[in-house]
Amino acid sequence: MATFFQFEADFVESLRCIPMQVRYKLDTCGVKLKLAQWNRFSQTDCQALVDRPCETATDMQAYRQFLQELVAHYTGSPASELAIDPHPAWTDRQTIPDSVQTKAAEVNVTLLLPQWAALSPLQRFALIKLSRSGHENNNFLPALQEFGLL
Repeated sequence: MATFFQFEADFVESLRCIPMQVRYKLDTCGVKLKLAQWNRFSQTDCQALVDRPCETATDMQAYRQFLQELVAHYTGSPASELAIDPHPAWTDRQTIPDSVQTKAAEVNVTLLLPQWAALSPLQRFALIKLSRSGHENNNFLPALQEFGLL
């Protein structure tokens, strides 16, 4: 079942931006997909990337292959590959990443470890992505609100 966040509501229906759940899958399967590549896909292709599972090793390999075939079809060359972190920060319920703590402090929010631990891996992933330097970060505060952290 597809999970979209409320803070993504302005683009989810059209899928004009890469939703968090797809970004999560990209990091999980080790593919760097650029927005320009995503925007070349058909609506059906984008929806397939939303719906396709990417949980088991077999799923990840199939997802990566499907995605690479799409990118090659639309652009003529494959997407860049990323190293897959065997222990990504969003799976660690015991450590709030510094980037998340720093970004939360910028909006006068203190995150406590029990709050972080109670989030789903996808929610933790979203906060990590939304707190990265160089990211627009407009949705960090709405994400905190949506996740009940305010």
